[in-house]
Amino acid sequence: MGQPLAAKADGGREFVLRSFARSDVGRRREQNEDSYFRDDELGLYVVADGMGGHAAGEIASAEAVDTVFGMIKRGLPDLGECGPRLTEAQIAGARRLLEGAIQAATYMVYAISEVDRGKAGMGTTMSAALVVGAVVITGQVGDSRIYRIRGRDAQQLTEDHTLVAWQIKQGVLTEEEAKVSPHRNVITRSVGGREYVEVDTSVLEVTRGDHYLLCSDGLYGYLEKDEIPDVVALGGEAAIDAFIKIANDRGGRDNITAILVSVE
Repeated sequence: MGQPLAAKADGGREFVLRSFARSDVGRRREQNEDSYFRDDELGLYVVADGMGGHAAGEIASAEAVDTVFGMIKRGLPDLGECGPRLTEAQIAGARRLLEGAIQAATYMVYAISEVDRGKAGMGTTMSAALVVGAVVITGQVGDSRIYRIRGRDAQQLTEDHTLVAWQIKQGVLTEEEAKVSPHRNVITRSVGGREYVEVDTSVLEVTRGDHYLLCSDGLYGYLEKDEIPDVVALGGEAAIDAFIKIANDRGGRDNITAILVSVE
């Protein structure tokens, strides 16, 4: 049996991906525990919001992002030659690859915290998007988010792994009650909290003109969903600057990270 063909650098896409990103410490925090990664040729985008004292959150998010990048870069060639229309096996393989990369990040962060007791309990959220062929695969742990903006519509593609999100789903709280709940920052899943974490994944078709916003809660906590398309319409760096400014002007109580990916 021959060796698998190397995947194209652009993932076999018939469109161009163009991304813009920025992370800001905000108005209240002394250090930035968010990390992000973007690579338009690889088609990989990741936002991670770290948690843990004494810079442990910063380490957790950075290590997690680096691990996911390394796993994806090494694993993509195993999918074979990727054309615009992937086979079902290639889609399943790409989905397993992203999930496995996030699991590897979980084990890495957990192992670091076990070796260095000063970092015990550290972890990070993770929202990742991998574009291969004409599909985007999302991977989700925690409460960072991915939105798809199509025309005037912004749709949240990921589910928050938080106590209040679970309470809303169960009918215990309304969305308005959740906004003021004292438990609104309690996360039910994180990368690194344990050796293993359940990763949510999904596969969606990519359309020219789509935009994807990956962000930490330091941004979306200050935004209404229907405000997102108007900001995205500013385009590129202007949109990213506007997102950061909105979060800071409305309080900036947390670190703020945003990646905007445009399908051109």
